[in-house]
Amino acid sequence: FYGGLLSYLVLYGLILLVNHALDAREQLAFQQTETARLNEQLSKSQLSALRRQIEPHFLFNTLNAIAGLVREKRNDAAVSMIVGLSDFLRRVVDDSDRQQVPLGEELAFTQEYLDIQKVRFAERLQFSVDVPQELLPAQVPSLILQPMVENAVKHGIARRVQGGTIKITAFRSNGTLTLRVYNDGPSLPVGWETSRSGIGIVNVRTRLQSLYGDQFELSMRNQQPGGVEATVSVPFVSLPASVNTKE
Repeated sequence: FYGGLLSYLVLYGLILLVNHALDAREQLAFQQTETARLNEQLSKSQLSALRRQIEPHFLFNTLNAIAGLVREKRNDAAVSMIVGLSDFLRRVVDDSDRQQVPLGEELAFTQEYLDIQKVRFAERLQFSVDVPQELLPAQVPSLILQPMVENAVKHGIARRVQGGTIKITAFRSNGTLTLRVYNDGPSLPVGWETSRSGIGIVNVRTRLQSLYGDQFELSMRNQQPGGVEATVSVPFVSLPASVNTKE
């Protein structure tokens, strides 16, 4: 009797142990799912905030530039700028729910932004894009390049009477995709990170952290003999062409 009782107690203890392990596993899975859901919501909120940050002052500056073209009777240039602005804002709205897009689409979006700025600055703004064709399907965060390019225009090109050049490059190395935006304008001042001019980059950093944790790099640094380069590196992920569609 006592031997059988001991066996039943051991069996009961094992059942309790297994049940506890299963409960703990289920609780951990629930916590991980909830954390992922909250991170996604945070990332979407940050993307929405970034879009709101882009539109007001960019729209204000662009409308001022259009008004200036009209006063100068450069009607063709004004119409071209209005069309570009319309396409740009439509893309902002259409892609509002996508966290990541193919690099090719992100470059096309950035090209539209630069085309508008090109009308505004004319020959004062020159830009080039050097991205290998095989990198265009790579997934990148939506609106990752625009704040970097905007900083280059605002704090580099716009501050020089003669304007300058913006260069966008990309390369892949050891499973990482790196994007670089360089401008040959003035160097970064001391303490730029804490000034208002650094807010766009700070928002980008926060969003990257919510998407990739610590698996990313973001930096802005002065270059020799002059100019500033912004660099972002994220894990390289390339989806098939059939998957790279809007949901």
